[in-house]
This record gives sequence, C-alpha cells and structure tokens, in this order.
Amino acid sequence: MENPSAQKLIKKIQLDLFRNGFDAETLVTDLKKLREYSLEEQNPTLTKAIRLAYEHIEANGAFLIPIPDDEPIEGEEMVSGNGTSGDNNIESLEYLLSLFGDLKHKNNLLDLKEYNKAFLEF
Repeated sequence: MENPSAQKLIKKIQLDLFRNGFDAETLVTDLKKLREYSLEEQNPTLTKAIRLAYEHIEANGAFLIPIPDDEPIEGEEMVSGNGTSGDNNIESLEYLLSLFGDLKHKNNLLDLKEYNKAFLEF
C-alpha cells in the first residue's frame, strides 16, 4: 500500500500482534480501517484479501489459514507451516500483513490471490 497512513496502520497491527498477541476484536477493527485505505488505492485483490481476513477472524475468532506454498501444485491443499499458537496461525497472519505493505513484487500479489482462494475454500 502506498498511503503513509495505511503503512503506519500495518506497522501498528504488526506491533500489536507482537506485543499483545492475537486480539480478534482489535485486529478486526484495524483491518476494517485498513480496507478503507485499500479502497482508495483501487486494488481489488488487496481490498478483497483484507475483507476476507477480517470476516474469517470474526467468524472463527482465530486466524486459521496457512501460509501459501511457494509453488502451489494444482489439486493439492496448502500445508500449514509452523508458527501456530493454539488455534491461531500467527506466522501466516504476520506474513499476510507483510504482503499488504508491499505489493510491488509480483509474487506478493500472487500470494495474496492464494490467500483469497484459501479464505473462500475455508
């Protein structure tokens, strides 16, 4: 995301997650605000990823989506990596947040699309 306020909010979310652990209510509120910034940037993939992320957290009270494989193989499910805390996959959530901040790399946008697919299939 290009907007400095959006970048600042992403850093705040990451810092809150690091300092305070997973707090679904705060996370959902922050992601909804972040989505407003993404709407301004007119990136539908990003906007959808943010919406699906907070809807997933609201519905499950946790972040349960694994990090996408480096090279997804058609017909195979994504595998969950390490970094799970209870039911939460914190490592995956941290990675998703890092993608929000830097979409200039083609692979980051591809990973966002994989997250979107995983949210819809969950």
